[in-house]
Amino acid sequence: MAKLPRIRTAFLKNAELREAISALQSDGGIARIAGGAVRNAILKEPIYDIDIATDVLPQDVMRLCKARGFSVHPTGIAHGTVTIAKNSHAFEVTTLRLDTETDGRHAVVTFSKDWAEDAARRDFTMNAMYCDIIGNIFDYTKGYKDCVNQRVKFVGNPDARIAEDHLRILRFFRFHARYGRGAPDAAGLKAVVRARKKLLNLSAERIRQELLKLLVAPRAVPTLKLMAKHKILPEIIEYNDVWKLMQRLPEDAILRLAVLAKLPERLQDKLKLSNVDAERIAHVLTAPNVTPELRTNERRRLLYLLGPLKWRDAVAISWAKSSASLDDRKWKSLNNLSKRWSIPKLPVNGRDLQETGLVQGKVIGQRLQDLEDWWIANDFKPDRAALLFYLKGLT
Repeated sequence: MAKLPRIRTAFLKNAELREAISALQSDGGIARIAGGAVRNAILKEPIYDIDIATDVLPQDVMRLCKARGFSVHPTGIAHGTVTIAKNSHAFEVTTLRLDTETDGRHAVVTFSKDWAEDAARRDFTMNAMYCDIIGNIFDYTKGYKDCVNQRVKFVGNPDARIAEDHLRILRFFRFHARYGRGAPDAAGLKAVVRARKKLLNLSAERIRQELLKLLVAPRAVPTLKLMAKHKILPEIIEYNDVWKLMQRLPEDAILRLAVLAKLPERLQDKLKLSNVDAERIAHVLTAPNVTPELRTNERRRLLYLLGPLKWRDAVAISWAKSSASLDDRKWKSLNNLSKRWSIPKLPVNGRDLQETGLVQGKVIGQRLQDLEDWWIANDFKPDRAALLFYLKGLT
């Protein structure tokens, strides 16, 4: 391997990481940081998770790390993965392996001592690098060059990598949207197009996870257009050709999904969305049109009735549909109202009304609604005393 520049980044100085590497190497084994952390360090991107690869067997990983005070959790022991944690720092430690049997969804693995073999079974070259605790890079697939050039390329034969895990069809596009530059790798694109029907073999949960990550990537919209052009996107959802509108929306997966889907009412079943996300999509589709021309009291009234999230969704959709620049100050001010103005609480409740002599039941509920309507109409200014005085005129 050619000599590569050393990684110089703060995470390599993390005390718990250094302790984990030391523990794993205490019996003569080798342990290195693997995959995404190495890629992101090279690209100077934020690093959220640190995975460790080692030639130490899983049972020994648990023994050695327990001896150093790590809590140990065999989260994926069948595939050689153990999660270790100490002082709120957690690392996934995976033993080098070969996939001996695959069906596109699951794999049977054999543990290995060969780092090049482990790299060869990974998805993309930019994800197949390792580094030691002092930052030396180990690159068995020419991933460093691809990483620097922001080229998402399969390791080895693209068809073979896809056959091992059909989710790699979506991961190819997601990584291109997140890390790629220029046109996608031609060989990889041809392979995923050939294999697109294999997406039908994947669970809704796995598809949802990749799609939601793709939707917030920096190049999400051009990548989705590419997927539509090559008939990949229709294998996931029926979609609308709303690329310009989507490009103007914030990098918010659920908001963009609500606009993209042709049949949004089917998304919860199709993608196994949570009730919260499904309800948000339903509200996005019925969001009122808002504009900076709204008066102050009209803005507050809508924000009060909608709540902060629905308000921001309504602003985002209305802004995207308008001809205004995405740097427009008036629209920005409208969007930020939910941060500047704290939604007030109605100063009276059912007990206050009972104390005036009203009988509990439908009457109290109706009077509370009347009071709230008057309070809102007066821009939330009436206090408790004013509301109770107004109540006298209603009874």
